[in-house]
Amino acid sequence: MTSSTAAVATIETRNPATGAFLKAYAVHKNADVDRRLTIAHNAFERWKETSFAERATAIRALAAVFRREKAELANLMTAEMGKPIVEAEAEIEKCAWCCEYYAENASAHLGGDAIATNATRSYVAYRPLGVILAIMPWNFPFFQVIRFAVPAIMAGNAAVLKHATNVTGCGLELERLFTDCAMPAGLFTTLVVPGRSMASIIGDGRVAAVTFTGSELAGSLVASTAAKALKKSVLELGGSDAFIVLADADVEAAAQTAVRARFQNTGQSCIAAKRFIVDQSVHDRFVSSFAERAKGLVVGDPLNRATQLGPLAREDLLDDIDRQVVATVKLGAKIVLGGRRIDGAGSFYQPTIVKDVVPGMPMFDEETFGPAAAIIRAKDTEHAISLANASAYGLGGSLWTSDVAKAEVIAGRLQSGAVFINGMTASDPRLPFGGVKRSGYGRELSYFGIREFTNVQTVWIGPPS
Repeated sequence: MTSSTAAVATIETRNPATGAFLKAYAVHKNADVDRRLTIAHNAFERWKETSFAERATAIRALAAVFRREKAELANLMTAEMGKPIVEAEAEIEKCAWCCEYYAENASAHLGGDAIATNATRSYVAYRPLGVILAIMPWNFPFFQVIRFAVPAIMAGNAAVLKHATNVTGCGLELERLFTDCAMPAGLFTTLVVPGRSMASIIGDGRVAAVTFTGSELAGSLVASTAAKALKKSVLELGGSDAFIVLADADVEAAAQTAVRARFQNTGQSCIAAKRFIVDQSVHDRFVSSFAERAKGLVVGDPLNRATQLGPLAREDLLDDIDRQVVATVKLGAKIVLGGRRIDGAGSFYQPTIVKDVVPGMPMFDEETFGPAAAIIRAKDTEHAISLANASAYGLGGSLWTSDVAKAEVIAGRLQSGAVFINGMTASDPRLPFGGVKRSGYGRELSYFGIREFTNVQTVWIGPPS
């Protein structure tokens, strides 16, 4: 370890709903990081020898702890990044579900594949790689980590987490939760370090691979650093998901889902619907229904169970979404709903809908990470497909039409890692998750995700036939 962390003594967290100071955490010094990496590597050496049954027992225990401590964990999440408490509790439940899925299915996903060759017997085996470094974001501070760590650990790896600084408390709680479930000390460990220390940690010989979720710029730096060290990386970056409503769609059902698809987690999700591309024949009806439903969203204290829209997680995120809306309107788009900050304490922004958005405007070209929806008018189906693909991103998207057979054909033409037909794009442990283009590469979840951090090993047994 050569990069110094001594320049920053503490990391502070603040409540985005009030701006109030929460807690200061001591930054791990170089010696602390070095010790933790050694413990993690030693834990891997022991853990890789365990059976799937032993690993599953520990992961099922983790699921039980999530459910038992749901209230406390959800409250911490809400305090640190502002997620409405009902959504925070749902996130903790999803963590438990992910644990149970991999405890049940990991052995089948990694059981090996027999392949007929000229050998007496030949097959593919999936071996663990070692210590996997995860650099994770704040917007789903528990589930984002769990959907990486649980499959990685079930595969026999160890996990080291560098969490976003504004959810440091969540990161340390995750370390405690894993440790409490009878796993070897250090099998999951959290590093409290500034982002600039990542280059030396990625390059450390005890780290086998790295996974990153976050911004495009930071992801490219992580990928470059990992490539220089000849280490595998998985990147889950930004998204600007298209929500396509065709002429024959159920407009009311689409509008109802659109509210949740755009405003869940206060719009701070990589797979939130962001560009609403609507056929001109149903455009006005969709906009009217969407706006009518969105204006009823309850904005306020995220600890209030009635709240549906909380604060943005940081003040700079509030500044950015406001900039994008203002600049888009200056270029000719029109405000349908909202469009400005909410006065008072906290990083609150009105639920916002902007129509007449076209390529070249910030709300079309950039990722909008907040409660603002861009409505784009499409001339017809071909134009809608073209508009959907006219983005640097390709994470997910949804398509609304009464003709499912047609939708499946269109899905094959959409440049995205996922297409949800007549439904809201969401992550599911049973399905692979990831993107194309500048949304990153590699996959999380499903059997694709658990195999990302394994050595896909060929075993050939002679004599040849």
